Amino acid sequence: MSIQKKQNIILGAGISGLGAAYTLNKRNEESIIIEKDKTYAGLCGNFSINGFRFDRFVHFSFTSNEQVNQIFRASSPDIYKHIPNPFNIYKNKWIKHPAQNNLFPLSEEEKNLIINDFKKRNPITDKIPDNYEDWLRTQYGNYFAEHFPMAYTRKYWMCEAKELETKWIGNRLYQPSIEEVIEGCKTSDTPITYYSKEMRYPKYGGFKQYLKVLAENQNIIYDESVTSVNAIDKTIKTSKGTVLQYQHLYSSIPLPKLIGMLSPTPPDEIIDASKKLKCTCGYQISVGFKTNRIPPYLWWYIYDEDNIAARVYSPSLKSPDNVPSGCTSLQLEVYCNHGDYSNDELIKKTIQPLIDQQIIFEEDILFIDIRFEDYANVIFDHEIYKNRRIVRDYLNSIGIITIGRFGEWDYLWSDQSLLSGLNI
Repeated sequence: MSIQKKQNIILGAGISGLGAAYTLNKRNEESIIIEKDKTYAGLCGNFSINGFRFDRFVHFSFTSNEQVNQIFRASSPDIYKHIPNPFNIYKNKWIKHPAQNNLFPLSEEEKNLIINDFKKRNPITDKIPDNYEDWLRTQYGNYFAEHFPMAYTRKYWMCEAKELETKWIGNRLYQPSIEEVIEGCKTSDTPITYYSKEMRYPKYGGFKQYLKVLAENQNIIYDESVTSVNAIDKTIKTSKGTVLQYQHLYSSIPLPKLIGMLSPTPPDEIIDASKKLKCTCGYQISVGFKTNRIPPYLWWYIYDEDNIAARVYSPSLKSPDNVPSGCTSLQLEVYCNHGDYSNDELIKKTIQPLIDQQIIFEEDILFIDIRFEDYANVIFDHEIYKNRRIVRDYLNSIGIITIGRFGEWDYLWSDQSLLSGLNI
C-alpha cells in the first residue's frame, strides 16, 4: 500500500477547516483537506430544492472582527443588511424578542404575575448561579422562567434547565431592569435590545458565499471521510482506502467521533470523557411556498410545547435570491434524536399547528423537505469543562490540533469558528 506524505492535513472543509487552510497558504505551507461531503462549508453550507435554497441551520454575520469581515467582503461584496426583528410565539400570540421586556400582548393577569415575580426576585450580584434553572429564576422570577426560557430549554437544548451550567450565557440572554419589564407591559413601542444591531447576509449564493475566498485554490478531497487516525505512524486512512501521512494534523471532526477513530486505542479515561460530551441534534424541516403569505420576520421562536419546532427562519427574507420569483420559504428546527418522530409526526407536530393558527396556509405549500443533522450545538452540562479538557489535552499530547465548534467543543458562532481555524 502506497502512502502519500503531506505536510499538513486538515479534517473537514467547514468554516474552521477552510480557515486553517487559508492561514497555512498564507505561510506558504502545503495543506490538504479531507471532506466527507461533496462540497465545502459544512454546517455553513446549503442545499437546493426546485430553485429554493436553504442554509443548514440559520446563519447571519454580525461579527465586528475586521479580519473576518475582510474575508467575507472579498467573498461576497454584495450583501443585505438586516435590522434584527425576531419574534416569539406564545399561546398563539406574537411577542417581540426578547420576550422579557416585550410582554405587552399578554393578558393583564400574566403580566401582573411576571411583574410581581420580577419584584420579588434576588438579582444576580457578584456570585453567578452555576445552575441554569437557578440563574433563570434569579434573573427573571419564577413565572417567566418557567413559562418561557425553561420551556424553551427543553425544546432547544434537549434537556432541563437544571442540567446546564451558566458560563456559556454571556450576553445571549437580555437582562432587563424592572422598569423595562413594566414599560414593555404597557406598550409595544419598545427599543430593540437584541445583542446585535445589524445582521449581514450575501445577496447571492446563501451564507456559503462568504466562504468563497477561503475555498479558492485549496486542495480539497471531497466525498471521502476519515475512518482511522494512527497517532504513532502519523497516518490517516479514508473511506476509499487512501493512506496519508502528516507532519501536522488539524481536525474539526466532533471530539467523540475523533476519539473513536484513533489507534492505538486511547486510555479508558479518555474514551469515558469523550462519551460524556453532549450535543444537540435534530431535524430541519424546509418548506417552499408559492405565495408571499408568511410572517414578515427573519426568524422566530416558538415557546408553545405543543409545537415541537424550537425556531423558524425565512431564507427568502434573508435574500430573494434564495427562492424563485414570487415565492417564499421557511425552515423549522426540531431538536431531538434521530427517529424520535416519523416524518408524518414531524409535519403534524410542526407544520400543522402553524396552519391551524393561520400563520401559514396549506394551499400555499409547494413542498416539505425533512433532513437530519447529527451535530447542532454543544450542550453545556455541569461536566463539560472537565471532560472537554481531558479529551483535548490528550489529543494535543499526541499531536492533533482541534478546531471549530465541535473540535473545540464550544458555543462558537460562525466568525468564532472561522477564527478558530485562522488562528492555528
